[in-house]
Amino acid sequence: MKNLFFFLILSLPLLLGINVNAQKISDGQTIEVNGMSVTFNILNKESVEAGGKPYDRYKVSATVKNASDKGYNIRLTSYPQIVSNIGLVELDCINATGAKLTSKKIELKMKAQMINVSYSAYDKSGKFVTNMIPVIGSYYFDPGDAISDNAIFIVPQGEKPDVSVRNLR
Repeated sequence: MKNLFFFLILSLPLLLGINVNAQKISDGQTIEVNGMSVTFNILNKESVEAGGKPYDRYKVSATVKNASDKGYNIRLTSYPQIVSNIGLVELDCINATGAKLTSKKIELKMKAQMINVSYSAYDKSGKFVTNMIPVIGSYYFDPGDAISDNAIFIVPQGEKPDVSVRNLR
């Protein structure tokens, strides 16, 4: 019991500190996050009903622009590699319900650099042929680049999306 209490006391600041790095953002606002300019816009609003309850449905857009002189780059190796840390910033809608399979957040990720690779193999007829296949060689976000994405947030009726931004880099 003492160990459980001690564990809870130690983990409480960590759990509370998860959103410490997040900044609030509202419609049409641009904020600076670690050398990146993040803009959030509401594109459209309509009222919907889900499960017999009224909600407001917002179509939103988010853009991140690299305003610094620092580029981000993840180069892949020559063997199969799974890369999951390509996110730059995450916009989290705190009051989104996720109803009707809609989003609760937008994660803006680095761009993929595609490379054409040739390979040789025998086809079904036994003939030796050479083909090209596109593969991802790296992920990048250069100075001056901008990345945008759209999402649908459903929030309780009468509320606007309560959005916070946090840096993933």
